[in-house]
Amino acid sequence: MALSLSVCFAQNKQILYGFEEVPQNLLLNPGAKVPQKMHFGIPFLSQIHVNGGSSGVTVFDIFGESNVDINTRIRNKIFELKNTDFFTATQQLEIINFGWRASNEMYFSGGIYQELDFISYFPRDLAILAWEGNRDYLDYPFDLGELSATADLLTVYHFGVNKQLGKKLTAGLRLKLYSSMMSIRSTNNQGTFVTTLGGAESNNIYEHTVSNAEVTVNTSGIASLDGMDSADIPGEVIGRAFFGGNFGLGLDLGATYEINRDLTASASILDLGAVFHSKDAETYQATGTYTLDGIELIFPPLSAGQPTLPYYDNLEDEIEEEIPIDTITSGYTQFRPVKMNASVKYSFGKAVGKGVDCDCRNMGGSIERQQAVGLQFYSIFRPKGPQMAGTLFYYRRLWDFLAAKATYTVDSYSYSNVGLGLATDIGKFNFYIAADNLLRYGNLAKAKSVSLQLGFNIKFYEE
Repeated sequence: MALSLSVCFAQNKQILYGFEEVPQNLLLNPGAKVPQKMHFGIPFLSQIHVNGGSSGVTVFDIFGESNVDINTRIRNKIFELKNTDFFTATQQLEIINFGWRASNEMYFSGGIYQELDFISYFPRDLAILAWEGNRDYLDYPFDLGELSATADLLTVYHFGVNKQLGKKLTAGLRLKLYSSMMSIRSTNNQGTFVTTLGGAESNNIYEHTVSNAEVTVNTSGIASLDGMDSADIPGEVIGRAFFGGNFGLGLDLGATYEINRDLTASASILDLGAVFHSKDAETYQATGTYTLDGIELIFPPLSAGQPTLPYYDNLEDEIEEEIPIDTITSGYTQFRPVKMNASVKYSFGKAVGKGVDCDCRNMGGSIERQQAVGLQFYSIFRPKGPQMAGTLFYYRRLWDFLAAKATYTVDSYSYSNVGLGLATDIGKFNFYIAADNLLRYGNLAKAKSVSLQLGFNIKFYEE
């Protein structure tokens, strides 16, 4: 039986990548080495992962003990953050995971997992406008294009194959079927909001102009929930998890190559694919230019018996006429955020395993050494460009039944992320635990990302 418990950092699972003792390693590199003959995960318990993070601010920055007023701290952070800073939340629940080695030495694996992925970039200009107002920002074009966010809730069905090709190369691929339950996306927006002094013909001291606005919001699986009883919504959404939503296709590719007996390189590319939203899809588009130079108030005499004019209703109608919001019900295609991993590992020390001159768990090839050091690279494509991370790691097999992996990671969140993982095999029992951001465990409020992953698997090895 394999028991897995790990704490990871955002979607970058650098401790898990290349850690052959954990079957979920195959989800990060379908071409990884596979030591076991067979595995399967305990349903709904083989991988549970939750994460929340921010690249530019922590809870402690705002709510920690300080002599500085909280409003001042909020204002300082608004001006300190950039429009490329972001907030993320990810969650994964593995429903089924299994794998086995066939008679032709191919290792087949598959399963189902549910995933939530959210990212929102910090709209710096609009945050300044909301906090400060526009009095001190005459002629400054507040950028509407800083609005950028995506959120996806989907189920992934996957099946992969892994095979060692000769003594040096192990390769694999994984096919994926996406079933989207809900999705919302607003990226590549544009337009400006400017306040200027009114001219001679203006009805007000100031003029407020929205110029060349083009804001688009794509949604699927949301419009049909409008008006539905709140008690029925969870059942409706969960029902889409099993082939009831919009579908997509994806592909994972990976390989491990043993350059020589001590030097190994590996790489993978994940989620090469797209979801095709055709059911319950609505796109909202607001385009146009509009200038507001004030509202002329007219108060008819009370004796006339006339009601006060509906100024704000009229204003709303005028804005909608100049910047109409169109609702489009045709489908759209959404590409998945592609992820890439790569590593190079140098192994040294005594040979371990069942043999000294061969790696018996991998049908020949390089010797499994007691220690290893290496570098890992990770990248995920996001709406405003790729987010990357670099990791330095040290692996050591302490005894035949216990292995450890320590990591130091630099990424968009932090320059001081230290992690540690342990994996133990006692007979057929395997236990795995890993933790990230160890330097922040004294006060998690100071961490820019908090993440948890745990799971249970059963593994069988060759007799």
